[in-house]
Amino acid sequence: MTDRYAVIGNPIAHTKSPALHLAFARQCEEEISYEAIQAPLGGFVEAAEAFRQAGGKGLNISFPFKIDALRYAEHLTPRARLAGAVNTLSFDGGSIYGDNTDGLGLVSDIQERLRFNIKGKRVLLLGAGGAARGVVLPLLEQAPASLMIVNRDQGKVESLQMQFAEFSDFDIGTYGALAGQSFDLVINATSAGLNGEHLPLPEGLFAPRSLAYDMVYGDSATPFELDALRLGASRTADGLGMLVAQAAESFYVWRGHRPDTTPVLAGLQQDIAAR
Repeated sequence: MTDRYAVIGNPIAHTKSPALHLAFARQCEEEISYEAIQAPLGGFVEAAEAFRQAGGKGLNISFPFKIDALRYAEHLTPRARLAGAVNTLSFDGGSIYGDNTDGLGLVSDIQERLRFNIKGKRVLLLGAGGAARGVVLPLLEQAPASLMIVNRDQGKVESLQMQFAEFSDFDIGTYGALAGQSFDLVINATSAGLNGEHLPLPEGLFAPRSLAYDMVYGDSATPFELDALRLGASRTADGLGMLVAQAAESFYVWRGHRPDTTPVLAGLQQDIAAR
């Protein structure tokens, strides 16, 4: 039987994951099926378990279920445990394994594809949920000059700071703490763009030659990208490249083959441009 995989989230209609993984499978000569599942809010475990019981081999986890997936997994990789979030589940021999490939995908896209060196830069991370948790340690490992993490909920960002305190110091706050500060790299790890929302970003936030990076993606510029350009960012990027890079790592976790992401990303970008 063909091995079944899927991505699960809410909303999920925008996802490119099925096209990605099927392209990886063709490239690596692997036979799989891959679908998208929209689970109701509060219904992640039931949806994931139904897929597993039906013979599913693995799940990619999208917003807002990455922390739910952490609790659901029986065994965690070190990077998933440190992140406190799971974006890749594997079902093997009756056991549930959780991993996190988000940070690797983000850093790879920023530094290799976009040629933006994080070392020595002032970095701002917006958000403190599962998406943000998955990238904190990989960002710190690049030795930025500073890292600040802000969130609307002060308690949530304080919890995140405590989780990573042993690795490095970084500043936290709410959006009001951004007044008068500027950054070289601003990463949006919130879900605001999925609903067309705008974040309360102040004037002067973006330093000269800065990069604004949105971890979500769409068929056109996201609200965060548009706001960043208006506020002085030199360039912007959405999360399509990160999606491809982290998906390739998930495919490797599942199938033992690491695909070449360059032609797959180029194909996605062509499809989007043709619409």
